[in-house]
Amino acid sequence: MLDILPLLQCLQPEIGATSVRQLSRIALAMLAMTGRVTMLGLSRWAGKGGSSRTVQRFFHTALPWATLFWIFFRQHLYRSSEVYLLAGDEVVVTKAGKKTYGLERFFSSLYGKSLTGLSFFTLSLVSVQQKRSFPLRVEQVIKSDREKLSQGSENTESSPPKGQVKRPKASRSKNQTVGTALDPIPKNRGGRPVGSKNRNKNDVPLTPELLQIKSWIESLLKQLGGTLPLTYLLLDGHFGNNASLQMARRLNLHLISKLRYDSALYIPYQNPDPDRKCRRKYGDKLDLRNMPPQYLKNSTIDGPILTHIYQAQLLHEEFAQPLNVVVLVKTHQSTNARHHVILFTSDPDLPYDKLINFYSLRFQIEFNFRDAKQFWGLEDFMNVSQTAVTNAANLSFFMVNLSHHLLGTGPGKHCGDSVLDLKAICRGSKYVAEIIKLLPEKPEPVLLAQIFQRISHLGRIHRPPACSNLS
Repeated sequence: MLDILPLLQCLQPEIGATSVRQLSRIALAMLAMTGRVTMLGLSRWAGKGGSSRTVQRFFHTALPWATLFWIFFRQHLYRSSEVYLLAGDEVVVTKAGKKTYGLERFFSSLYGKSLTGLSFFTLSLVSVQQKRSFPLRVEQVIKSDREKLSQGSENTESSPPKGQVKRPKASRSKNQTVGTALDPIPKNRGGRPVGSKNRNKNDVPLTPELLQIKSWIESLLKQLGGTLPLTYLLLDGHFGNNASLQMARRLNLHLISKLRYDSALYIPYQNPDPDRKCRRKYGDKLDLRNMPPQYLKNSTIDGPILTHIYQAQLLHEEFAQPLNVVVLVKTHQSTNARHHVILFTSDPDLPYDKLINFYSLRFQIEFNFRDAKQFWGLEDFMNVSQTAVTNAANLSFFMVNLSHHLLGTGPGKHCGDSVLDLKAICRGSKYVAEIIKLLPEKPEPVLLAQIFQRISHLGRIHRPPACSNLS
């Protein structure tokens, strides 16, 4: 039977021996169980030492999850020879009911609409060599009063409050004098308002969302303590703006993200007369689907798709500094249809191939979300209190790291090639252990190993060599 208690002994100085023992029983139950991952389901599979009351007690105990993530990663997953990137993304979990802590309406990109549920922002370390993401911090997103008020004002702007009648717009008659209260509001003719001053784009105020994320990243960097140097912050296209870039620079990180496809990018203006000072900043605007040939870096052909990769230092009116931009233009050679993607970073020295590779690694965090929902109960838990919800979500992502270790460098490295293989082995081992308890005499070690090997094949997708660590 797989024993993961030694793997969790490194957490004992932080949470004590009792919590470590409870965590090991719950983790074994999650590895072996089928069906929804709830407290009742865990108690049915945990066996001795994992009663329903024990499981409830664990979920209602406040635990320093950020510290536990870092200790486990440093002890079992960290490799000093590898390069790591910091990635962040938000995952929305659908929930029913009305009493769950933090229950609000959040936009889910998976469904393409706003849903009632919970939202969690995850910070992960992405290994460039392994191409894997390891969650290190999971925080629940709680909408502030300011955000709720702004959303409410947007929703009620077009409709009057309940119980009031919307007054029609007043119109001025022919004989009415100018300047009365019934005059219509003059239309904005555009242009810059009179008396406005230039704004310093480097001192742009951060939104409540960015302030929250900044505090979480600061806590994570402080926890790392310089043990693991980080240079780049990977965020999706939602954060492709100047405020997010300035947040990253204030943390001494370079942002790697994506711009909107219709972003207006300009070539820096080159003064043709060196003896005359010119205050002009922006040059010609680029047509991103017909980039100048001097910016072409590489071209590839994959079937009918021709891909051109361009890189240039360009300007954007909303950003405070020049951007290192990489434009990927894909052309269908038969229909001549074109599509482009704009990646950018605040690091002017990052080459195009690394920029594309780093941003593509950001998607590894989506696989963490998939595993946490599909295997480790992120979509299943039915807890409602703040501590229980926090423990359930963090436990799901902690199991992602634990499964990485069991499938990669840990004692289960020959036990399978996927999480389904690992769960099948643990489930088969659970069945064999329960059957052996009913036998009057324990079988010989050779026969016992053969039984473990045969039963562990049931439900597996891949069939690697037998795993002796579970026997």
